Amino acid sequence: MKNGKINTLKVVSIDDKGYQLQNEKGQEIFLPLEELQTKAEEGAEVEVFIYKDRARMITGKLPSVQVDEFAFLTVKYLTEAGAYVDWGLDKDLFVPKEEQMEDLQEDKTYLIFVFEDEDTGVIRGSQRVEDFVFLDEIDVARGDEVRLQLYRESDLGINAVINNMYQGLIFRSDIHKEVHVGEELTGYVKKVRDDGKIDVMLEPLGYKKSVDSNTDLLLKAITEGAGFLALTDKSNPEEIKRILGLSKKAFKRAAGHLYKSKLIEIRQDGLYIVKK
Repeated sequence: MKNGKINTLKVVSIDDKGYQLQNEKGQEIFLPLEELQTKAEEGAEVEVFIYKDRARMITGKLPSVQVDEFAFLTVKYLTEAGAYVDWGLDKDLFVPKEEQMEDLQEDKTYLIFVFEDEDTGVIRGSQRVEDFVFLDEIDVARGDEVRLQLYRESDLGINAVINNMYQGLIFRSDIHKEVHVGEELTGYVKKVRDDGKIDVMLEPLGYKKSVDSNTDLLLKAITEGAGFLALTDKSNPEEIKRILGLSKKAFKRAAGHLYKSKLIEIRQDGLYIVKK
């Protein structure tokens, strides 16, 4: 039986108290009737979550995160010994005080790693992200699309867990849209460093270069039109192509970049230079 994991087991017998379940190796475990979400027949396969707290627990309710995974979890209540966070089960996941990186607050959400204590087998949570990421045998490369969990801001940018395994950083100079700690989103590998840490971007490589080029082109067109260009996001794609040589998507991206930089105003009749 895999501790802290969802196990697929076969129902070998049923009585009025519950189900006797068995894995492929013939090991058996009893599941109380009330712990299974729907009724199962003898011979059926069911998914159950098995984990150790003070004793070995089994439930047909499945958690939102398993052992060796990161997830954003919300604190339900605090004690002197630690915090209890919601992971989708009736019994909350315990995050000991020594596994916290800050004073956690009730009803707030934090990135938590679920781990199995090597000595006791007890399942616990930790906020010490850097203790559980891999810094070698990196299997992503420059340009790869990756999954990001943004968990902490620093002077350099925003720290992220990559693909549930690696530590990454999005430099502030590479952030071109509004993002926040606590978000899960798609990113792209910019560089794998010698220390095993990874620089990531929120857009595919080459995006910034094309945006800068298209932005310069659009700004020049508005300037040459005495500070006004009669194009909007409702303009015909052919018209945009004829005037600027850009696709409608590239035009909207460049206009959005200029607007966020407070260089232009976007009105119903077109784009206007912001007068200093």
